Amino acid sequence: MKASAIALLCMIVISMAMPVLAANDERYSYITINDMTINLDKDQANIKVNYSIDTGTQLIVYLLGKQDLKNKLLKVLNYEDAIVKSVEMNSAEIQVNDISYDYGKGIYWFPEHEFNVLIPNLKVVSPQVTREYRNTKKFSDGMGFFDR
Repeated sequence: MKASAIALLCMIVISMAMPVLAANDERYSYITINDMTINLDKDQANIKVNYSIDTGTQLIVYLLGKQDLKNKLLKVLNYEDAIVKSVEMNSAEIQVNDISYDYGKGIYWFPEHEFNVLIPNLKVVSPQVTREYRNTKKFSDGMGFFDR
């Protein structure tokens, strides 16, 4: 009996965890992206992403842990070597080192980047300027900035 219950739970988890894009573009598997803020500090980016998780999946994430959620968020962001600093049921903080080009003397360039889902509200914040984008999958053209 116990083995069949575990097998059923595993089948449910596997079916929900499949990385299939849903009908709306801001959705990846069971995660729907609401907004994202990228704070640039020298060659590092601190990313705050707010999202919602399908109601049926929340219990499974509570029971089995957040590793699958972390993996899916990293897939959404599409940054190699990103570090998940914290992950909650509706938001995560992620750090990406060496993301900007350092031209010396406090001058940096944050290059363009493409995400794997549509971001309804994207905000990119440097020490000098804040740029806001709506319904985009791409941060286009890049952005230069100076260290504080």
